Amino acid sequence: MSAANEAAGPFEGFVLGIETSCDDTACAVLDAEGRVLSSVVSSQLDVHRPFGGVVPEAASREHLRNWPAVSAAALQEAGVDWSDVGAVAATRGPGLVGSLLVGLSLGKAISYSLDVPFLAVHHLEGHLFSPLLQTDGASRSVPESMVGLVVSGGHTSLLVVDGPSGAVTSLAETRDDAIGEAFDKIGHRVGLPFPAGAEVDRLAELGDPAACPFRVARIKSDELAFSYSGLKSQALRALGEIEAGNGHAAEAPADAADGSWPREVLDLLAGFRRAAVAQLIDRLNRLCDERPVERLSVSGGVAANRLLRREVALWGERRGADVLLVPLRYCGDNAAMIAHAGLLRLRRGDTDDPRSADAESRIPFSAL
Repeated sequence: MSAANEAAGPFEGFVLGIETSCDDTACAVLDAEGRVLSSVVSSQLDVHRPFGGVVPEAASREHLRNWPAVSAAALQEAGVDWSDVGAVAATRGPGLVGSLLVGLSLGKAISYSLDVPFLAVHHLEGHLFSPLLQTDGASRSVPESMVGLVVSGGHTSLLVVDGPSGAVTSLAETRDDAIGEAFDKIGHRVGLPFPAGAEVDRLAELGDPAACPFRVARIKSDELAFSYSGLKSQALRALGEIEAGNGHAAEAPADAADGSWPREVLDLLAGFRRAAVAQLIDRLNRLCDERPVERLSVSGGVAANRLLRREVALWGERRGADVLLVPLRYCGDNAAMIAHAGLLRLRRGDTDDPRSADAESRIPFSAL
């Protein structure tokens, strides 16, 4: 995927990032120090919410419709013109192919027209290094070695990074549902609007997890792989039992007031969240028992989860590991992380040929 440019010198321009892997149209501008000068994201929730999920064809159309305004806002906020852009980074996958094609085609066209380097970025590569981004300054340097936990609606991944080479190796993935997907499905089941994961997290703060405990999936004692389908099924069965006992659906109250939620539903959401997060901590403990973990980056949309942020910080204290939590503004899909990943590759002298970069719905890290 990447071609090394041995003659490349230090990059000194601005990097334009483009992210359209799913339903967010995003554009960002970073300077050569990794400082985020702008990060604009246009959500499509109003388009997809009536369907309870992302409609691929509609997402592609919305990206085309949103791009002119999003890119103009990003450039204006950064205080730069098109002529100031020194490199372009765009997501090539994984994701929805139609959505990816929009952003990747735009990125290639801009690269051609400006005659600047192009970088086709792996979406998880963007998330993985996003905890190095700062909200008020230059990005942190890539450590000599780092373990990354990427948790989102589509991914639950444990990765290891070799800082000097930039090589990324997958240690474990989910066997079935991703953690964010499980949160969204449980939220949908209790009547929360799509996407429901963030609201499940908020409501779980009001419940007692000890009142509704769930088993933590462990697969085999020597495996790091994740699995959330079993936990999802446990929670769905428990909701059915609550409904059978109460004689009515366990759904969001009509007035949407927190105090109107049945106590047993809040306890169930709290128990579900605790088991979901406990599985992540369990895998980190297993990994730490096998090999030293000096530094852990935690990123992705689910990295905004309140309990996860508390628990992973405590885990770092117990294990003596430096935990890098992605800033909340960069948890979800955004173009700043894509531009940043592109900048890191530019510093290593790696660029991509726009003529051969293709969008792919699934891309293993071996393709990096």
